[in-house]
Amino acid sequence: MATSNGSGSENTHATAAPSESALIFMGTGCSSMVPNVMCLIHPSDPPCSVCVQSLSIPPERNPNYRCNTSLLIDYCESNGNHKHILIDVGKTFREAVLRWFVSHGISRIDSIILTHEHADAVLGLDDIRAVQPFSPTNDIDPTPIYLSQHSMDSIAEKFPYLIPKKPKEGQEIRRVAQLSWNIIADDINQPFYVSGLKFTPLPVMHGEDYICLGFLFGEKNRVAYISDVSRFPASTEHVISKSGAGQLDLLILDCLYRTGSHNVHLCFPQTLETLKRLCPKQALLIGMTHEFDHHKDNEFLKDWSRREGIPVQLAHDGLRVPINL
Repeated sequence: MATSNGSGSENTHATAAPSESALIFMGTGCSSMVPNVMCLIHPSDPPCSVCVQSLSIPPERNPNYRCNTSLLIDYCESNGNHKHILIDVGKTFREAVLRWFVSHGISRIDSIILTHEHADAVLGLDDIRAVQPFSPTNDIDPTPIYLSQHSMDSIAEKFPYLIPKKPKEGQEIRRVAQLSWNIIADDINQPFYVSGLKFTPLPVMHGEDYICLGFLFGEKNRVAYISDVSRFPASTEHVISKSGAGQLDLLILDCLYRTGSHNVHLCFPQTLETLKRLCPKQALLIGMTHEFDHHKDNEFLKDWSRREGIPVQLAHDGLRVPINL
């Protein structure tokens, strides 16, 4: 498993070898993305260096340019076939597809998993049709989506036209994304399979009034993806901790602000404490605001990793991590 060394260019344009799986980070930013718009239209004195940089360096070479957090799992089955599983479809989905699908040789999405129903996880659902075959009569195989009942209820209100219904007499056919909806339980004891890969739901608190899902997957390497979390229930923490059910090979974890705390997300101090408590073999951080400078903070994390014995870095958009699942 190879990850970022902090330079921002590693593994970004490599395409998957025929016989390997990989994780491709479609986005690593917070809901409002980076650059922060206010830093550009109402610049501070001195101006925000991270956001100003976004105007002078092309995003594909700028690890501080961050779309909504999303992960593409390029899963290589035992027969060598590749399946592409996308976790979350946020506001920047189309932008991320344009930027990373071509450079990584991704030609389709086989299935989708949603962590929750907030805007930065679902507002790109309409654009799924852009990566589906064209049919003026919608006569294509729908893309399976896996989500909780709570998320399903919310999306049915946000996107009623994406929920299959029996057409009314005389109703015109309109080309929209063709999706098949599959309800999953927010229960670690009820795993499910997506495109041949087993996933275990990891319920976490995203604020004390809201349950979000992370996911555990991979048999040869155990990976946990947790994008939106403020607190871990004891049962979830047990499943992903070295002192519990077993050490993770890779933990991909929420990290919103550089300093301080937040009521619905982990921030840098809490994220690092969580890593020490869970003790994965390796970690990559996601969900960052413009407070993080990819290069400077990864230098800090190199020192922290040496001290604590847990290799950890900030991920960046376009990062590809080869991994045996």
